[in-house]
Amino acid sequence: MSGGFDRVAYAGSRALVFGATGFIGRHVADALARAGAAVTLSARDALYLDRCAASLDGPAVTLVCDVCDDARVVAAVRQVAPHITFNLAGYGVDRSERDESLADRVNGRFPGVLCEAVAAGRATDWPGQALVHVGTQLEYGPIGGSMAEESPASPHTLYGRTKLAGTVALAACAANHSLPALTARLFNVFGPGENEARLLPSIRRAVETGEPLALTDGRQRMDFEWIGDVVEGLLRLGVVRATAGGLTEPSAGPDPRHGMAVNLATGRLSSVREFAEQAVVAMGGDASILHFGALPQRAETLEYLPVANERLRRLTGWTPSTTVSDGIRRMMQEKGRTDE
Repeated sequence: MSGGFDRVAYAGSRALVFGATGFIGRHVADALARAGAAVTLSARDALYLDRCAASLDGPAVTLVCDVCDDARVVAAVRQVAPHITFNLAGYGVDRSERDESLADRVNGRFPGVLCEAVAAGRATDWPGQALVHVGTQLEYGPIGGSMAEESPASPHTLYGRTKLAGTVALAACAANHSLPALTARLFNVFGPGENEARLLPSIRRAVETGEPLALTDGRQRMDFEWIGDVVEGLLRLGVVRATAGGLTEPSAGPDPRHGMAVNLATGRLSSVREFAEQAVVAMGGDASILHFGALPQRAETLEYLPVANERLRRLTGWTPSTTVSDGIRRMMQEKGRTDE
């Protein structure tokens, strides 16, 4: 799914993936398995876990764990004794998920609980990060500008507020335990396996049925990220050598709540209209099915300049390079091979 990153560092390592049945979690687990890691997949649902493990391009074991059960989380980490842990568990991406208490527990509290468990139960013979936690652009809120990691944080959604709380909890715990850990902030990820309510699957359904798709005016510009690049970025960050408790260049600036955050972003913007039109063409459809302006702009939509990704480049020597059109083309090629 990703490019030329040499995954040899992961061969023989023990990797624990929380949120392994989600869109990004499944891709991360697959990449780790193909890299030769001993992968343990963790999520709440045993059936989904088994399906996920069976779909990977390599062996994996499963471990049922509710991230709201602190004792079970601690036991899971102790059982695996991972060299590296990836946390892709989250609540609130789906717009139907609006339980504030659950958002607080999964997004805000769990990263700190997991950090404590990893600090006590990890294998220490690993040169990279002990814990890579996935954050979100919504932690910044509508601040405008280029969204550099040291920018002020002013989240205006439940998801953004609780995810920022998780970043803060992780940073405090990592500093307290001298644990190498970081938060990778993601932007607008697209690719196979997305939730059916998201933009790209909606466009695919419209192309298949020929029915019109109501959209906003499409003028908002976003940093769209191909899932393969996101996975590659997470694995690259996982092998970054770190000083105790954080990155080789600790975060400094007006808002220390960002902790050890890294923008995993392309640094390029495309409008939603451009994205949708390119997707329709790649899928063999007619752009007339896209009805721009039929829906109002969503309140959570952020306006910003190209996202600052210099920290990612300095740490990994790499930034995402797949364009929107190339990513959609790859997805359609993979779908074609699957359909054969």
